[in-house]
Amino acid sequence: MSGSPKNTGFKRFYYATIYSWQGLKAAYRQEPAFRYEVWGSAVLIPLSFFVAQGPLQLAALISTCLLVMAFELVNTAIEAVVDRAGTEYHELAGLAKDLGSAVVLVSLLIGALIWGAVIWQNQGW
Repeated sequence: MSGSPKNTGFKRFYYATIYSWQGLKAAYRQEPAFRYEVWGSAVLIPLSFFVAQGPLQLAALISTCLLVMAFELVNTAIEAVVDRAGTEYHELAGLAKDLGSAVVLVSLLIGALIWGAVIWQNQGW
Protein backbone atom coordinates (compact mmCIF):
# COMPACT_ATOMS: atom_id res chain seq x y z
CA MET A 1 0.00 0.00 0.00
CA SER A 2 1.16 3.49 -0.75
CA GLY A 3 0.22 6.84 0.69
CA SER A 4 0.10 8.19 4.19
CA PRO A 5 -1.34 6.15 7.04
CA LYS A 6 -5.00 6.77 7.91
CA ASN A 7 -5.87 8.57 11.10
CA THR A 8 -7.33 6.37 13.82
CA GLY A 9 -9.08 6.85 17.14
CA PHE A 10 -9.82 10.34 18.35
CA LYS A 11 -7.82 11.96 15.55
CA ARG A 12 -10.02 10.26 12.96
CA PHE A 13 -13.18 11.37 14.80
CA TYR A 14 -11.83 14.93 15.01
CA TYR A 15 -11.12 15.18 11.28
CA ALA A 16 -14.42 13.50 10.37
CA THR A 17 -16.22 16.11 12.46
CA ILE A 18 -14.33 18.94 10.74
CA TYR A 19 -15.20 17.55 7.29
CA SER A 20 -18.85 17.15 8.29
CA TRP A 21 -19.08 20.76 9.45
CA GLN A 22 -17.44 21.89 6.20
CA GLY A 23 -20.10 19.98 4.29
CA LEU A 24 -22.94 21.47 6.32
CA LYS A 25 -21.59 24.99 5.84
CA ALA A 26 -21.11 24.45 2.10
CA ALA A 27 -24.65 23.11 1.73
CA TYR A 28 -26.06 26.07 3.66
CA ARG A 29 -24.09 28.58 1.56
CA GLN A 30 -24.72 26.98 -1.83
CA GLU A 31 -28.13 25.29 -1.66
CA PRO A 32 -31.25 27.40 -1.16
CA ALA A 33 -33.36 24.28 -0.53
CA PHE A 34 -31.07 23.26 2.35
CA ARG A 35 -31.33 26.78 3.83
CA TYR A 36 -35.14 26.57 3.67
CA GLU A 37 -35.05 23.22 5.43
CA VAL A 38 -32.69 24.52 8.13
CA TRP A 39 -34.96 27.49 8.79
CA GLY A 40 -38.05 25.29 8.72
CA SER A 41 -36.38 23.00 11.24
CA ALA A 42 -35.44 26.01 13.36
CA VAL A 43 -39.19 26.61 13.72
CA LEU A 44 -40.44 23.02 13.83
CA ILE A 45 -37.91 21.56 16.30
CA PRO A 46 -38.77 24.02 19.11
CA LEU A 47 -42.46 23.66 18.20
CA SER A 48 -42.16 19.89 18.59
CA PHE A 49 -41.54 20.36 22.33
CA PHE A 50 -45.03 21.87 22.60
CA VAL A 51 -46.76 19.45 20.22
CA ALA A 52 -45.30 16.18 21.49
CA GLN A 53 -46.90 14.38 24.40
CA GLY A 54 -44.07 12.09 25.29
CA PRO A 55 -40.50 11.25 24.34
CA LEU A 56 -41.40 8.96 21.44
CA GLN A 57 -43.51 11.64 19.75
CA LEU A 58 -40.78 14.20 20.38
CA ALA A 59 -38.15 11.94 18.83
CA ALA A 60 -40.39 11.25 15.82
CA LEU A 61 -41.10 14.95 15.19
CA ILE A 62 -37.47 16.02 15.50
CA SER A 63 -36.32 13.03 13.43
CA THR A 64 -38.51 14.05 10.52
CA CYS A 65 -36.78 17.44 10.40
CA LEU A 66 -33.35 15.84 10.50
CA LEU A 67 -34.38 13.24 7.91
CA VAL A 68 -35.39 15.91 5.40
CA MET A 69 -32.09 17.74 5.86
CA ALA A 70 -30.12 14.50 5.58
CA PHE A 71 -31.79 13.58 2.30
CA GLU A 72 -31.26 17.10 0.97
CA LEU A 73 -27.55 16.66 1.69
CA VAL A 74 -27.56 13.36 -0.22
CA ASN A 75 -29.42 15.00 -3.11
CA THR A 76 -26.89 17.83 -3.16
CA ALA A 77 -24.02 15.33 -3.21
CA ILE A 78 -25.60 13.48 -6.14
CA GLU A 79 -26.06 16.73 -8.05
CA ALA A 80 -22.45 17.77 -7.37
CA VAL A 81 -21.08 14.47 -8.68
CA VAL A 82 -23.30 14.55 -11.77
CA ASP A 83 -22.38 18.16 -12.51
CA ARG A 84 -18.68 17.37 -12.04
CA ALA A 85 -18.92 14.50 -14.53
CA GLY A 86 -19.90 16.83 -17.35
CA THR A 87 -22.27 19.49 -18.59
CA GLU A 88 -23.70 17.59 -21.56
CA TYR A 89 -27.08 15.98 -21.09
CA HIS A 90 -27.13 12.28 -20.36
CA GLU A 91 -30.27 10.30 -19.56
CA LEU A 92 -28.68 8.61 -16.53
CA ALA A 93 -27.44 11.93 -15.16
CA GLY A 94 -30.96 13.31 -15.41
CA LEU A 95 -32.35 10.19 -13.77
CA ALA A 96 -29.85 10.45 -10.89
CA LYS A 97 -30.84 14.07 -10.24
CA ASP A 98 -34.56 13.29 -10.48
CA LEU A 99 -34.24 10.36 -8.08
CA GLY A 100 -32.29 12.48 -5.59
CA SER A 101 -35.04 15.09 -5.73
CA ALA A 102 -37.69 12.40 -5.32
CA VAL A 103 -36.02 11.17 -2.13
CA VAL A 104 -36.29 14.67 -0.67
CA LEU A 105 -39.96 14.83 -1.66
CA VAL A 106 -40.69 11.45 -0.06
CA SER A 107 -38.93 12.54 3.15
CA LEU A 108 -41.08 15.70 3.22
CA LEU A 109 -44.22 13.56 2.79
CA ILE A 110 -43.07 11.28 5.63
CA GLY A 111 -42.54 14.36 7.79
CA ALA A 112 -45.99 15.73 6.98
CA LEU A 113 -47.55 12.32 7.70
CA ILE A 114 -45.84 12.00 11.09
CA TRP A 115 -46.55 15.57 12.13
CA GLY A 116 -50.18 15.20 11.05
CA ALA A 117 -50.58 11.88 12.87
CA VAL A 118 -49.08 13.25 16.09
CA ILE A 119 -51.26 16.35 16.01
CA TRP A 120 -54.33 14.25 15.21
CA GLN A 121 -53.59 11.79 18.02
CA ASN A 122 -53.01 14.59 20.52
CA GLN A 123 -56.24 16.35 19.59
CA GLY A 124 -58.18 13.20 20.40
CA TRP A 125 -60.01 13.10 17.04
